[in-house]
Amino acid sequence: VIAGVFIGALQGRWAAGLLLALGALLGDLLGSFLKRRMGIERGGAALGLDQLGFVLIAVLFVLPVEVASLEIFLVLLLITPLIHLATNFVGYKLGFKDRPY
Repeated sequence: VIAGVFIGALQGRWAAGLLLALGALLGDLLGSFLKRRMGIERGGAALGLDQLGFVLIAVLFVLPVEVASLEIFLVLLLITPLIHLATNFVGYKLGFKDRPY
């Protein structure tokens, strides 16, 4: 959250940075909650929910102060899962993660 506010402040949009960071955290918490309700153990995979839940909630949180274009939103939906999966795989290969997802 601190990094989000800092980067947002550097860009002259501290409120957007704060709301994006808080929304991403809440989205991640919500995803974890839903996974437990579906019987998925801690650290288990839920394709789609793991990669996009935090982005969707972050975008909803920032809407009151900043509206992204449809193109930016679609690019986020496209590249976020790819980056998420790639960085998790690299973390797994480097021994930082127990699972490659």
